[in-house]
Amino acid sequence: MIAHSSKYQCAECEKCFRSNPELQAHERIHSGQKPFQCAVCSKQFSTSGHLVCHSRIHSGEKPYKCYICDKAFSQYAHLSRHVRVHSEDKPYKCCMCDQAFSVSGSLNRHMRMHTGDKPYKCSLCDRSFSQSGHLQTHELHVHSSGRTHHCPYCGKLFKTNAYLKLHVRGHIDAKPYSCRHCSERFTRLDYLKIHLLKSHNEGTWLTCHICEKKFSDSGSLDIHVRRHEGVKPYACSECPKCFCTSTELKLHQPVHLDYKQC
Repeated sequence: MIAHSSKYQCAECEKCFRSNPELQAHERIHSGQKPFQCAVCSKQFSTSGHLVCHSRIHSGEKPYKCYICDKAFSQYAHLSRHVRVHSEDKPYKCCMCDQAFSVSGSLNRHMRMHTGDKPYKCSLCDRSFSQSGHLQTHELHVHSSGRTHHCPYCGKLFKTNAYLKLHVRGHIDAKPYSCRHCSERFTRLDYLKIHLLKSHNEGTWLTCHICEKKFSDSGSLDIHVRRHEGVKPYACSECPKCFCTSTELKLHQPVHLDYKQC
């Protein structure tokens, strides 16, 4: 540790900090030390702040609420990223084409389409991938039995945790979104919003300015308008194809992997 011009300087990388605690937290990046341990799952963290954010996974606490819609988040950074959905702010711009993105990670993935960089390497074969998700899918379907996610109720196996979660809802009949006016409950927030509009005249229908079709939420309207205008902001990093939604992009991505879907 070096005191430098009333600042605290890291001896490894010479980065300066305003206080000794900030410097100590930074130095753990170099040492790999993780002294803060979760009491529930024993996962370890380099800072107490990271542990606090992680603890909300177990408690379900979501203190950061969007002032435009009903969504809440466990971390402020997640809220900030979500708000851009409403504002359509896309501050991360590609320097090689006219594409822009709301989060830096999307820009980084997009840039690999231009550079051809494939930093994610399979440890079991020679294949490399531009996205970590592609590598995970490759390892799951090529180097494993493919179904590793186990249902605790019936024992059925699934290829991904997302498929397992959808399946488990059928066992527990999970409907977390309840109507404040009647006894109806729903599995998804958008289903609740449609119910409130149709049954209780609560809320405001959003109308497409091109064909006057009505929607219950701005996200669905935005996607609908993109289809009218031919806007396709989700670019595949492996080929020139672009898509209107992230879901369409995810459905396309297995084309570039080593397996065939049934």
